Amino acid sequence: MTDSVETFQLSVEAAEVYESQFVPALFAEWAPHLVEAAGVAPGQAVLDVACGTGVVARTAADRMGGQGRVVGLDLNEGMLTVAGRLRPDIEWRKGDAADLPFGPGSFDVVLCQSAMMFFPDRAGSLREMARVATPGGTVAVQVWDQLEAQEGYGAMYGAFAAHLGPDATTLEGSYWALGDLDLVGSLFEAADLQIATTLTRAGTPLAHRVDQDTYRRMLEAGTEALRPFVVAGGRVELPIKGHIVTATKPT
Repeated sequence: MTDSVETFQLSVEAAEVYESQFVPALFAEWAPHLVEAAGVAPGQAVLDVACGTGVVARTAADRMGGQGRVVGLDLNEGMLTVAGRLRPDIEWRKGDAADLPFGPGSFDVVLCQSAMMFFPDRAGSLREMARVATPGGTVAVQVWDQLEAQEGYGAMYGAFAAHLGPDATTLEGSYWALGDLDLVGSLFEAADLQIATTLTRAGTPLAHRVDQDTYRRMLEAGTEALRPFVVAGGRVELPIKGHIVTATKPT
């Protein structure tokens, strides 16, 4: 979930917050669906690219029941420190998605959750995933749908834009950048991967330095925009749509 040659390094404390807050709120729900779609099974060798604190790797390892090999790879040392604390039985490696430190055909399944849109070289990173997959192996990624498909997030960004201007929608170029399945398909094709299945399902970070008055107005606008998504007890349940794409490496 984090990878780039220029990735900033999170502290271990920040990675702990990521694991305790963002993983259960967003990523944990999607991990089993990605692992299931990829057909992860006992006895396989599985790689989780840009693993973050490792929720996908953990999910895969649990599914495999101790039979096989699971490796989680990330550039961020803080993320890997937390991942190793949580699951010392899994192999954690520091590395870049654009230059995976493994030989050709090392893994039966290569997974990547909520990260490919952040890679500086998406096509090159996908080619690397294909390279380290076995002939006939599976490469599976999860990306978020386009912003227009995100009912709640669209409302929130629209409310913020009234106070922050175009900066409020800059994440459309990152988080939502691979929501177009035709674009994703072209990347897989360029990596010589044959798409087997696509699944679209429903399940924010936005940080700016603003003055207190702008922050107050943003908070008020955001609260109003999200009012339709408030459920009993005052909790906000904000749906988010994403795609899971699995592909096979030709034999």
